Amino acid sequence: MNFTARRTVQITSGLLLALVATQVLYTLLHVLEVSVPRQLLWGMECFLFTLLASFAGAAMVQAKNYHVGWSAIAFSAVLNVVQVSIGLTLFGPFREAAGQLEELGPLAGGIIALSFVIYYAAKLLLGFAALIFGVAKMTGGAKTLGGLTALVGIVSMVANAILIVFGRDAFLPSAAAGGSGVLATLLLAFCLMRTQRED
Repeated sequence: MNFTARRTVQITSGLLLALVATQVLYTLLHVLEVSVPRQLLWGMECFLFTLLASFAGAAMVQAKNYHVGWSAIAFSAVLNVVQVSIGLTLFGPFREAAGQLEELGPLAGGIIALSFVIYYAAKLLLGFAALIFGVAKMTGGAKTLGGLTALVGIVSMVANAILIVFGRDAFLPSAAAGGSGVLATLLLAFCLMRTQRED
């Protein structure tokens, strides 16, 4: 199968939108205190992130410009595959083991902390990509969309960097970093929908 540069960018933006939808759904179910089908949602996210790594990587090679932005998207996808895989395979067993042997509690907490550091790093990269493509849209004439995307990208980068440097118990709520990352991803997808016309 041969994917043109235009088609690759379109698929990448579609995958980003699908990932935003899964994260919004997960958050809504959690807020409404509805039982969250974690295996299904996280498994779907892992599948989408795997495809995103491939298509964003292809776009990075095919593109004439914005290689760092495409690299940020591709590597954020790889990090998210690792992060979701940890959640799917290790959270349950370590939680169960810690319930049976109290001494394993810190180790279980360490696994969760590791997962969150990877999560914040991936969101930081998506914020960085949003900044790059947002600035590109500003110079390309779409000043409102580009400016908003770049601004949210900066907020996402700063928020997630704070939680990486100072830890999950820092002065900034984890939800602020995650929420800004999801919004940056949404705006990034909108920017990419027209990028292939310029690239």
